Amino acid sequence: MNRNDKQQIVEDLHAAWSESTAGIVAQYRGLTVSEMGDLRRRLHDADVSLQVVKNTLARRAAEGTDFKAAEALFTGPVAIAFGSEPVGMAKAIDEFAKEHKALEIRGGVLDGKMMDAAGVKALASLPSREVLLAKMLGSMQSPISGFVRTLAEVPASFVRTLAAIRDQKEAA
Repeated sequence: MNRNDKQQIVEDLHAAWSESTAGIVAQYRGLTVSEMGDLRRRLHDADVSLQVVKNTLARRAAEGTDFKAAEALFTGPVAIAFGSEPVGMAKAIDEFAKEHKALEIRGGVLDGKMMDAAGVKALASLPSREVLLAKMLGSMQSPISGFVRTLAEVPASFVRTLAAIRDQKEAA
C-alpha cells in the first residue's frame, strides 16, 4: 500500500469518525472470513460500519475526533465498529461475541468518553431507542387519557342518575 492509499484511508476514517457518536473496538483474532462477513452483515443491518485498519492509521484518523479517547485500545489486530446508534451497535456486537468466542470486545467510545468492555455490555443490555420512545410516549399519554376519562365520567354519571330516577318513577 503506497503513501497516497494510506492517506486516503486516514481521511476517509477521520470523516466517518467525525460524524459518528459511538464506536466499539474488538479483537477479531481467530475469526474466519465467513464469520467476519456475518459480523459485517449484522452490523450493516444495524446501520453500523466495521473497519479493520492498521493501528497507526487508526491513531492518525482519530486525531481531532471523539475516537481519540479510545486510542489506547488500538493494539493488536482490531476491528473498529462505528455509527450513530450506540445501543444497536453494542447489541449486535455483543450477540455476535456470545456466539463466537474468538471475538473479544476490548472497549469503545461514546460521545468522546472511553468505555471498557463492561460498559459496552451494559450498553447492549439497554432497550432500543424505539422501545424507550414508546415507553416515554406511554408515560406522557397516561395523565392525558386519565383526564379525558374523568371528564367523560361526569356526563355519564349524570345520565345514569337520570335513568335511575326514570326507572324509579316508572316502577311507582
